[in-house]
Amino acid sequence: GKRDFVDHVDSVDVVVYVYLACAFRYGSDDLDVIGLSFRRDIWIKRVQVYPATENPTKTPMLESLLKKVGEQGYPFAFQMPTDLPCSVSLQPGPGDSGKACGVDFEVKAFLANEADNPDEVIDKKDTCRLMIRKIQFAPANNKAGPKAEISKQFMMSDKPVHLEIALEKECYYHGDPITVKVKINNETTKTVKKIKVSVEQLTSVVLYCSDIYTKEVCCQEFAETVNANSTLDKSFQITPLLSNNKEKRGLAVDGRLKDGDTNLASTTLSQGEKEMQGIIISYKVKVNLLVSSGG
Repeated sequence: GKRDFVDHVDSVDVVVYVYLACAFRYGSDDLDVIGLSFRRDIWIKRVQVYPATENPTKTPMLESLLKKVGEQGYPFAFQMPTDLPCSVSLQPGPGDSGKACGVDFEVKAFLANEADNPDEVIDKKDTCRLMIRKIQFAPANNKAGPKAEISKQFMMSDKPVHLEIALEKECYYHGDPITVKVKINNETTKTVKKIKVSVEQLTSVVLYCSDIYTKEVCCQEFAETVNANSTLDKSFQITPLLSNNKEKRGLAVDGRLKDGDTNLASTTLSQGEKEMQGIIISYKVKVNLLVSSGG
């Protein structure tokens, strides 16, 4: 019926099918030369469709699909748990080939000889597969954005430079400009010559252990001068976009079904009771001040 299934943070849309696997692919198929599989299943659910063992609730979507396929149609449904990551791909480099690394969801229907034997070897000709995506819609909220502050003291100067930054809201959608409110109180004898505002993507890969990779996805410098013993209170706007990061190898992007356009990977909001495995995404806004002869 559809191939995008929405993570509403506290629940996930029901998937209509037979075998659903969430897997982490951490190497391309062409590396599989010594019988090793560079793919690890994070979660698998199997449902016997024929002979029918259960009758899922008839939704309008199921009714419509059954009308299409006629009397030979057998309905079934899956419910994904909330502690699975969303579909994420790691952007390949310009010279890379094969399937991208990342988290994907696959629906597989197959003919089996035994009723309940997960170790049975299934022939490819008895199998049909379909990739689906688990995507995330952030719940609307009007929470105030985060704040951060720091004071930096320099040699030969009694007093510090005080920097405070704040975001106007907590949640930003793809393509939204991010307004960063910056307050500077320069009590030193030095001059602030430049303000650098950047956004970093933090990708936490949780498989056998947890590794975090940081990629800068947006950076702008503003030629603002804050003289000695003076202040500045100003807002700066930046917009992180995938279109400006197409060449960055290993950047996390929202999973794609084909070669269509996608976005920078969405922040992982959904957290179940268990530790989530796969790829977990977050973002950080950074502000740096460049001070004359002070770094």
